[in-house]
Amino acid sequence: MQDRYIVFDVETPNYANDRISAIGITVVQGDAILQEYFSLVNPEVRFDKFNIQLTGITPDMVKDQPTFPMLWQQIMPIMDSGLLIAHNAPFDLGVLAKCLHDYEIPWQSDVMYACTCVMGRACYPQLYNHKLNTLCDYLGINLHHHNADSDSLACANLLRDYIRQGIELEHYTRRYKLENCYIEKAVRHIQPSESSKQLAILKGLLNDITSDGELDENEVILLQR
Repeated sequence: MQDRYIVFDVETPNYANDRISAIGITVVQGDAILQEYFSLVNPEVRFDKFNIQLTGITPDMVKDQPTFPMLWQQIMPIMDSGLLIAHNAPFDLGVLAKCLHDYEIPWQSDVMYACTCVMGRACYPQLYNHKLNTLCDYLGINLHHHNADSDSLACANLLRDYIRQGIELEHYTRRYKLENCYIEKAVRHIQPSESSKQLAILKGLLNDITSDGELDENEVILLQR
């Protein structure tokens, strides 16, 4: 549907980033928010301490929540109804693709999307980075970061700001091949060692911090810790 945008954000339980512990979806039509959706998800895998500290989601909180296949029945009509939008969108799309693959749920082979981080660079080139919290602070958008419902709503409000500025989304629309993540998942090795897990956590942290190609003082301190 033209001018309909499905803005979403996912949280994950561990370093593998192949399961969802929470999802937030905000539907934008033109310049108006039409619908907000949020759900915790039982990922059916273990939680890493780092992810619990980051998101505040614990195993006890999700044990009675829907699993991804149950959730997908509810959200697929929404996800199918417009252009997908996320902040650092390849990350969220990658998690979604791996869940679909692992649960053997058929969907599209590829989807169209746009990234509010990329668009933020174009709209606000003067900012020192274009992370979600930086853009929200600059624009006065309320954000409880790493909460999927708050992140998706904040991302939707960023998109609305860009639209009001006259940004042409077709210039930022890309195709994401979901099957690429299927291949990545298929070639994974057997259960990794503890050191490999720690390196994977560090890799995920580095990816998150440097996703916009910029590093600030607070992020240096976080890496040192």
